[in-house]
Amino acid sequence: MSQGVVGTSDVVVVGGGAAGLSLAHRLVETGVATVTLVEPPDGPARPAERTWCYWDQGHGDFQEAVTATWPLLRVHGPDGRPLTVDPAPSRYRMVRSTAFERLVHARLERSPGGRILRATADSVCDVPGGAEVRCTAADGRTLTLRSRRVFDSRPLPALPPARTHLLQHFRGWFVRTRTGRFDPAVADLMDFRVPQPRHGLAFGYVLPLAPDRALVEYTEFSRAPLTTTAYEAALGHYVREVLRLGEFTVESAEQGAIPMTDARFPRRAGAAVHRIGTAGGATRPATGYTFAAVQRHSRAIADALWDGHDSLPAPHGRRALAMDAVLLRALDTGRIDGPAFFTGLFRRTPPQRLLRFLDGATSIREEWGIGLRTPVGPMLRTALEVPFLRRRPHPAPGTGESPRRPHPAPGTGESPR
Repeated sequence: MSQGVVGTSDVVVVGGGAAGLSLAHRLVETGVATVTLVEPPDGPARPAERTWCYWDQGHGDFQEAVTATWPLLRVHGPDGRPLTVDPAPSRYRMVRSTAFERLVHARLERSPGGRILRATADSVCDVPGGAEVRCTAADGRTLTLRSRRVFDSRPLPALPPARTHLLQHFRGWFVRTRTGRFDPAVADLMDFRVPQPRHGLAFGYVLPLAPDRALVEYTEFSRAPLTTTAYEAALGHYVREVLRLGEFTVESAEQGAIPMTDARFPRRAGAAVHRIGTAGGATRPATGYTFAAVQRHSRAIADALWDGHDSLPAPHGRRALAMDAVLLRALDTGRIDGPAFFTGLFRRTPPQRLLRFLDGATSIREEWGIGLRTPVGPMLRTALEVPFLRRRPHPAPGTGESPRRPHPAPGTGESPR
């Protein structure tokens, strides 16, 4: 096999998921740096198509890749009562990974500052004056890239120690019904009319794409994923007994798991090597949402580099992470009832404020007001307890709880939410 330096750029971005694509696009678009994006060649190393959802107040930078938009959000409480809210001016949007990749690739290829390299990243390390990425091309050649900085979005081999270890795990069907059964204006974020597990919580999730088409998911917040057979049974019950869709066909499926943990994710792997995406802590611990946080973090990184800062910002603020740690612990211990808690948030909080809260963009005063609408006693007890809890390694295989896998399943590592 031949080996050699195949070029230099200001920045190398490793990984072509939401985080890698978004940061590469942002840096090239703003002219902050020349960028080489390293993606795996076609084959088993490339992840299956994934679904990412987020809310924003405008069309945003990636409108061409948006599959669907919903002006209304709905939650079904465990008592079956629906609550529909209008979060205007925000809208809930879906992006499919294939369309997003196609759009960003086209923009990078049009830019003199962007380059895409199809190769498998084998190692990333500091070198004098920057960092080095060693890759293997599809034809077996060993390639070396050098840059001032590297941003690595590859999944960690294991999650860092944490006080709470939960997963948001799910399986979804893209279904087509014989007749129109869905309202394309309304996204069902949480439908608690499903049997609840002994530990954690479960809900349905419905994103209509047309009157006769939708993504329907069964989701759990718990310590371990289910078998595919168990997901299929839960989905079948939800679709047939709760939604009562009648005759339908399943066109495709997706399945994954997202870490819900108060682990401290390392933002650096070296002096010139930074972690981004879920590996860098971009996934919001209490909700699993990642895509919107990745966009904000990419903009913040570009701004920091433009200003010449060596220290780059974190994807989430400390106050938001502290609140998430308390909520995760309260859910894990069973001190609060998950379905009642989330239904209550939607019933008692103005929708625009709630979305800002879920994004970590609320003020202390707003957060105090939201906190008073939650079970104050259990939450206060948990808040006093959390700082004294020991951070434990994530469970190993065979202990009854599933650890994070080193390679993501569809949706894993980058949230569909």
